[in-house]
Amino acid sequence: MSSNAVAGRTEIPARGRKTNRLLWVLQIVVGLDFIAGGLAKLFGMQRMVDLFDHIGAGDWLRYLVAVVEIVGGIGVLIPALSGLAAIGLATLMVAATYTNVVIIGEGWAPVAWFVLVVIIAWGRWPQTKALFTRFSH
Repeated sequence: MSSNAVAGRTEIPARGRKTNRLLWVLQIVVGLDFIAGGLAKLFGMQRMVDLFDHIGAGDWLRYLVAVVEIVGGIGVLIPALSGLAAIGLATLMVAATYTNVVIIGEGWAPVAWFVLVVIIAWGRWPQTKALFTRFSH
C-alpha cells in the first residue's frame, strides 16, 4: 500500500514520464501566455482596447475576458487544477474563435490555442476526474 493510500488519498494514474514533461512545458507556455494576454486586457493596452471596441461589447467584456484568462493561466500551472482550467480556457477559445471569424473577420488564431488547451485537458484528465470524485463524496 502506498503512502498516499495510507493517508486516505487515492492514487491518480500518471501519464508516461515523457508525456508528463511535455505537458508541463505546454502548461507553462500556455499559462504564461494567457496571463500576459489577460494583463494586457486588464491594464488597457491600446491594441486590446481597440479590439474590444471593434467587437462592440465595451470594457466590461474586456475585463471579464482578462480575469478569465489570468485565472485560467494560473490554473493550468497548478497541478490539481490544470485540467479543469484547460477546459475553461477551451470554452473561452470557442467564443474567441466565433468572435474572430464572425464579428471581427480576423481569422482562426484562437483555434491553435484551443488545440493546445484541449491537449492539456486530455493530458490532465486523471487529475480532473480525481478532483470531481473528491468533491462528489
